[in-house]
Amino acid sequence: MEPTLDVVGVGNAIVDVIATVDEAFIAEHDLNKGAMTLIDADRATSLYAAMPPGIEASGGSAANTAAGLASLGSKAAYLGKVRDDQLGEVFIHDLRAAGVGFDVAPGSEGPPTARCLIQVTPDAERTMNTFLGISAVLSPDDIDDSLVASAGITYCEGYLWDMEIAKEAIRGAMAIAADAGRTVSLTLSDSFCVDRHRDEWLDLLTDKVDLVFANEAEICSLFRTDDFDSAAKQIGSMVETAALTRSAAGSVVVSGGETIAVPAVSVTRVVDATGAGDLYASGFMHGLANGADLARCAELGGIAAGEIISHIGARPQVALTTLI
Repeated sequence: MEPTLDVVGVGNAIVDVIATVDEAFIAEHDLNKGAMTLIDADRATSLYAAMPPGIEASGGSAANTAAGLASLGSKAAYLGKVRDDQLGEVFIHDLRAAGVGFDVAPGSEGPPTARCLIQVTPDAERTMNTFLGISAVLSPDDIDDSLVASAGITYCEGYLWDMEIAKEAIRGAMAIAADAGRTVSLTLSDSFCVDRHRDEWLDLLTDKVDLVFANEAEICSLFRTDDFDSAAKQIGSMVETAALTRSAAGSVVVSGGETIAVPAVSVTRVVDATGAGDLYASGFMHGLANGADLARCAELGGIAAGEIISHIGARPQVALTTLI
């Protein structure tokens, strides 16, 4: 049966708080620059109080990807967990307003809706400190089997792998997609995330994942090497397709023994790298859903990423359909 949905994303439902800071702020608060660090509720409260004024916007890696897909004209849905609180209402509204299907019932008890405190330095690098809240306890009961089976691609966020119950949810979604003959995709999310889950992910990639997304640092971390070409070759032997981003150097797609290098799009000014990888995945999967060849998929990924890094925030500010 043909899919009725292009992509369903599975991930942490998070509201982003984004502020521009200087290098001194990073040092003063002992932040791990350029990485995503998990923090507890107390740390979230104190860091939020110390941050300068910024913007608050619904985020979460796979949710950003779903919003990008909708902006490109693809049919996208999302599976994630929020609480029945103010931030939860904001998240649900924003995602639906972006054109993404989202019908997971909000939790009525437990931790609050997740938030990610993002510090953007003058070099456009983003440092993320995330309180996962209720998003981390997405459970198999929250996975809509028929929704997953109806999607051409099930796209799973590596950040969600930090809790056992969420792992079960992801594994369940992957199994449903595989049984339906659909494409299973995983994004590695962050090099520190790779460090935490390397052995499990190597097993997962060997026989459960068809399409993997990673940046240069993540894929090198996965194979404990500084040699990108070696890492690309290794991942190419494990999955059907690997889409690997290299910032200003563009991206490399490895599939079926073939390696395709695609240059980055020209961007007048890089403002904020938050969401670049998320939106690259949007463009790439939009291309796949529409029968494009892999080089064009990577080009679309670059176009979507180029729009997102030209402004603050990880959701498109213009309809991406106008750029392709």
